[in-house]
Amino acid sequence: MKKRLFALALVGCMAFSMTAFAEESTEGTSEGSVDLSAVETVTDGKLTVATSPDFAPYEFYAIDEDGTPSLAGFDMALAQYIADYMGLELEVVTVDFDGVLTELQTKSVDLGMAGLSPDPVREAAMDFSDIYYEGGQSLVTVKDNADTYNSTDAVNDPSVSVGAQTGSIQLDLAQKNSPDADIVSLPKVTDIISELLAGKLDAAYIETDVAKSYQKNYPDLEIVADVPYDVVGSSIGVSKGNAELLAAVNEAIAAAKADGSLEEYIAEANALASGEKYEGLLDENGEVAADETEAVTE
Repeated sequence: MKKRLFALALVGCMAFSMTAFAEESTEGTSEGSVDLSAVETVTDGKLTVATSPDFAPYEFYAIDEDGTPSLAGFDMALAQYIADYMGLELEVVTVDFDGVLTELQTKSVDLGMAGLSPDPVREAAMDFSDIYYEGGQSLVTVKDNADTYNSTDAVNDPSVSVGAQTGSIQLDLAQKNSPDADIVSLPKVTDIISELLAGKLDAAYIETDVAKSYQKNYPDLEIVADVPYDVVGSSIGVSKGNAELLAAVNEAIAAAKADGSLEEYIAEANALASGEKYEGLLDENGEVAADETEAVTE
C-alpha cells in the first residue's frame, strides 16, 4: 500500500478561557455521587482541555462581524459546562488533532475533546468517558466523481487517492476499507476539503456531521456512502488513571443531557458552523494567519 504522510506543522498552543454557551452553570455543585473536591487536575483550580479547532460543528472558530475569531462548537460548550460543574476554570489548548492525542498521552492536559471515538487502540494512552454524541463515518468526494467513487470498494485502487486526517479514526478506516488506495494523511480536515475541491484527492473519509457542515459551505461536496464502524459516537479522552476525574466527567455529561444543555449546544454549534468560520490554528497573535484567509468560509 502506498501512502504519502504529510509532516505536521509546528503546533501552536493557545490558552482560551471559554465563556460562550455556559451562562447557566452549576457553579461546582451537584446532586451526584462524585466527590468533586477529590478530583485532581494538571493545574489546581483549572480544567485543561486539548482540542483541534478544525472540526466543525465540534470545534472551530466563529468569525464575528469585525472579523474576530472566537473558539466555538458543541465540544467547547460542553467543556465549559464540565468545568463549571466541577467548579474549575476552563483552559483550552489548541493543537492539531495528533497533538490532542500526544497531550493526553503525556498527561499534559486533563481532557481531550476533538470528536474522539473510543477506539480500543487508544486505551493505552487515555481513558474514555461515556459517549456523549452519536455520529457516523462517511466517504466523501465531489459531485462530478460521485458515480465513480461511490463506495469503499470503488476507491480501493492504487490509482485512487484517498484522504484522511492524521491520527484519526478516519485514517484507520481508510486503511481498513481501502488498503490498496493511495492513502494521503493530512493534519487538518480543511486541508482534505481543499485537496478534494482542487482535484488533488479523489475521495476522503470524514466524520458524517463534519462532512455535512462542510457540504453547507461547499455544495460541490457529495457524501456518497456510510462507512461501517463498530463504535458510533464521540467520547472525551481523559488523562489515564484519573478515576475521580473520569467519574466527574461522566456525571457532568449525564447532567448536560438531562437538563437539555447538550442538545442546545449542538443546535447552536450547527447554526454557528453554517456562518462565517475558520477551521485551523491561529497565529501567535491569536488571529487567522494571512496565508490561511481562504480557509475562512461562510
